[in-house]
Amino acid sequence: MSSHQLFADSLLAAQQTCPPGLTAWNRSDPARRFAVYRNNVMVSLIDALADTYPVTQALVGEEFFRGMAAVFARANPPRSPVMAHYGRGFAAFIESFPAAAGLPYLADVARLEMLRVGACHAADATPVSPDEIALLLSAPERLPAARFALHPSLRHLASAYAVVSLWAAHQGDDIDAALSAVDTTEAESALVLRVGLDVEIYRITTGTATLIRHLQQGFGLGPAVALASAADAAFDMADALGLLIRVGALTGIITSGSQQP
Repeated sequence: MSSHQLFADSLLAAQQTCPPGLTAWNRSDPARRFAVYRNNVMVSLIDALADTYPVTQALVGEEFFRGMAAVFARANPPRSPVMAHYGRGFAAFIESFPAAAGLPYLADVARLEMLRVGACHAADATPVSPDEIALLLSAPERLPAARFALHPSLRHLASAYAVVSLWAAHQGDDIDAALSAVDTTEAESALVLRVGLDVEIYRITTGTATLIRHLQQGFGLGPAVALASAADAAFDMADALGLLIRVGALTGIITSGSQQP
């Protein structure tokens, strides 16, 4: 093992040991100086996770969150200098963290918060114009085969828990009152999209989430609607497409008579 790797491993090791061979220019104790540096690194990683997962932290309390984040950070050092992306595996870690077992919804709340980060940093794109939508709707026979390009920031999440309601409860002033009205066992799906400079979260139906997933995979509208209807008996295509158009999620339309880019 190289001296650089040994230094890096010592920074995140559970036992606070100083790597051998360190010296200080002023002959001070290198172990004490390394301990300060080590603490600063750990605090920075935990702070980065807290910035990404504020609702996750609020649900468990700062002390619990920082303890859990420290365990994660020791086992998962950053792989990129871009700290905005740090903690992508945190939700999976939460699922296997024994002390969080009593909050089964916590991992999906963390997933939703990471989707917000991804949406924030996604590329820009121009939504389709009303004229393009009108042209497509003027020829209903072309609708089943139509395929859509979706905004690069668009993400979705289907959860067995009330993740959208839990997140939304923390956006107002009276968090306790909002949380008291949430049934955490209610399954919810989320649409995450950057609208202008703001990342928005919308609660959507299971059918709409299914539609979006298959449109992202390149399915034509007809097959995607059929799969959405099979997943959700109450699915309404007009409502789902209306939402995607209204929030600017559609950025391109490809019909059988148009050329692909």
